[in-house]
Amino acid sequence: MVFEMTTQVRVSNMAEGRKWYETFLNKKPDFIPHEGFAEWELIPGCWLQVAEGKVTEGNGPLRLGVTDISAERERLMQHLKLAKFEIHVRSEVPVKWGTFTDPWGNLLGFFEYLDKNEEEKQRKSIIG
Repeated sequence: MVFEMTTQVRVSNMAEGRKWYETFLNKKPDFIPHEGFAEWELIPGCWLQVAEGKVTEGNGPLRLGVTDISAERERLMQHLKLAKFEIHVRSEVPVKWGTFTDPWGNLLGFFEYLDKNEEEKQRKSIIG
């Protein structure tokens, strides 16, 4: 039975990477076990690890659920100088989504539920 998960992205410069991910996630790391490594708990039991090392091409995207994808895109464009990324919608998909990269080439993204009742149901089932 799976009860927890982690995913990892790598950055070539940890100081820059930590600063970038602090801004991206809008919070400081939850755990720094040693130099060159930081972890953020995104939701209970779901961790993002940022490690200094050789960047792996073609990984991801790691997409995070948000309540307002347009507002998050604007925040990242302002604070991280991120290029404007396209927000996609398809009639058969219950979310809209967008993908972008961090400065090291890691694929990231956001998604937002179109049905706000479904979004609230999901949020409550995960974080109470």
